[in-house]
Amino acid sequence: MRRWAEAHPELKLPVTFDNWYTQPAFCRFLDQELQLPYVGTLAEDDEVILKSDRLTLKTFAEQRKQEHLQAIKTGGKPVFHKISIPYKGEKETYYSYCRTLRIHNFGKQRLVINFSQPDLSDSPNFYNSNRMIWQSAGITRIRRHRWPVEVYHQEGKQEGLDQYQVRDFRAISRHIGLVAVAYSLLRAAPHDEAFLHKLQRQLEIDLEGSPPFWRRATQAQSLWALAGFISAGLTQGQSLRQLMAPLLAAVCS
Repeated sequence: MRRWAEAHPELKLPVTFDNWYTQPAFCRFLDQELQLPYVGTLAEDDEVILKSDRLTLKTFAEQRKQEHLQAIKTGGKPVFHKISIPYKGEKETYYSYCRTLRIHNFGKQRLVINFSQPDLSDSPNFYNSNRMIWQSAGITRIRRHRWPVEVYHQEGKQEGLDQYQVRDFRAISRHIGLVAVAYSLLRAAPHDEAFLHKLQRQLEIDLEGSPPFWRRATQAQSLWALAGFISAGLTQGQSLRQLMAPLLAAVCS
């Protein structure tokens, strides 16, 4: 992070990260040393410091939720406001609370609490930022772009991202690079109409889903091709040993 900031001093792009990285020391490093804006993700057991009390974010959000529902009933001013953000060509709607407050160990932060349902019946998300003038829509939009990274990590692990057994940094980099290539090919596969038609015709299944699904589908296609090869050989009078010998030799080599 430091090397990137030093290489691009003219860029002050916001950094966004999940709860794992939302630690006081890391946030201070970004704010004070690199002077970069950030959007982090707080946990429900993080604490907000009020004038007369200190509450967990879970309790604080529940109190604001009850105030909001009561205001809706009595025609008062709502606590949570409807916001919309663009994401991948569409609009997403949230019901958001945004204020500058003191968060325990983090200091003064811009706090955003988001619900997805109009009645606030779902579980809230908690975001924090070091930019006190930013509004909830902007903070939410920046944090939303973190989600594809989470999806990549989850699906990448299913493709072997976490299965390396090497210690050399170059070997680890190569392993990650190969997994990234395989993942990218699987992501591109649903858009290859010729491949899609061929695979669908052979397997007779609906080809929708994530890259791990496509991995299983292509493995099934390979198994199908192997079965066809064996069937054709047996029909021509060859034994199973004769058919499999070249394949086993190639695998063993």
